Amino acid sequence: MPMLTVNGTELHYEDTGGSGEPILFSHGLLWSSRLFDPQVDALRSRYRCIAYDHRGQGRSAVPEASTIDMETLYLDAVGLMEKLDLGPCHFVGLSMGGFIGMRIAARRPELLRSLSLLDTSADAEPLANVPRYTLLNLIARMAGLRPVVDPVMRIMFGRTFLTDPNRAEERALWRARLLENRRDIWRAVNGVIRRNAVSHEVPNIRVPTLIVVGEEDVATVPAKAERLHQLIPGSRLTRLPRGGHSSTVEEPALVNAALGSFLESLVRPHVSSRVG
Repeated sequence: MPMLTVNGTELHYEDTGGSGEPILFSHGLLWSSRLFDPQVDALRSRYRCIAYDHRGQGRSAVPEASTIDMETLYLDAVGLMEKLDLGPCHFVGLSMGGFIGMRIAARRPELLRSLSLLDTSADAEPLANVPRYTLLNLIARMAGLRPVVDPVMRIMFGRTFLTDPNRAEERALWRARLLENRRDIWRAVNGVIRRNAVSHEVPNIRVPTLIVVGEEDVATVPAKAERLHQLIPGSRLTRLPRGGHSSTVEEPALVNAALGSFLESLVRPHVSSRVG
């Protein structure tokens, strides 16, 4: 299990290796690097794919702080990139991973070749969501995720994925993965609920940027992606007809196609991904 000491903590990561341009995948809240399995499988033949677990999540170490804030996670990601000598790399962030990616792109652009933002927002958590999310987090802290897993599933996935009879096995898998979260996940949830907006920073982003959102995303609604698209100069927006807040899982083929096309458009003239 590869672990790296970064910014005073131990981060778990997976690295496919290879000589292709590196892509760093940064997952959303309550998940792990496994959230990007379909994308790593699709891209590993052409790119070096690195996916990591945020502190306090997955197989990374749990800190004692009551809140794992976005500034700390930003520094973790920068430290990981520097220790693995990834820069400049492509960065793919979903939800919380996007919060981190925007900070890197705005503040440390020399570390990035491109930025892909999936199901995310530059804004603080909407005030209307805060009481509900705080209550769910309190219950999870006291009793674990089992009592709240159903409402959390409805936040994380769109209605199509949740009601498709042909995807019952997938739903069971991701429900089980939610339940694998330790009770101390509340620290990471606090960081998302209490995060600061970066909408004043993202207009400074100059690296090529792809924005992807599912039409059924109830956590960061499509209007948030439209706002990002307007704020980030030259960004590309892809709207998925059915995806929810976990589009890499719900619509893997469409996400893979969007990422593949975007990354291919950035290949340097002297580099070719063609075979034969």
